[in-house]
Amino acid sequence: MSDDQANINCANAAQQEIVDEFDFFDDWADRYKYIIDLGRGLEQLAEDDRNNDNLIRGCQSRVWLLAREHAGKLKFQAATDAAIVAGLIALIFRVYDGRTPDEIRSIEPWFVEKIGLKDHLSPTRSNGLHAMLSKIHSIAEASS
Repeated sequence: MSDDQANINCANAAQQEIVDEFDFFDDWADRYKYIIDLGRGLEQLAEDDRNNDNLIRGCQSRVWLLAREHAGKLKFQAATDAAIVAGLIALIFRVYDGRTPDEIRSIEPWFVEKIGLKDHLSPTRSNGLHAMLSKIHSIAEASS
């Protein structure tokens, strides 16, 4: 098995962990609280990096995303003005952060559907989630 395939398997394991964690909760009120709690642990993006170049278009809230390449892997940082969005970013980073551009392009975010985010986010939040995922993939495309 190649290193890329092993890392993709790790990303899929991270997605399964997310699904398993969400299975612990009986209702969406508790799941929303959990998402917000995850966002509190998000590493903050420096104020200088909160600029128009890093602003993601298509999000209801303001979201800035920055990627830096280190040893062939992309490390992401983000900031937002909304607690629920910070939690969504934390979930996304668990799957994509620290992966190579090739790995990122190969990882489908199936956890989003499995935990029910598509059905429980407002249309504008859902569009924002899609915009964040698209931005991560476009950064990976540009990095290869």
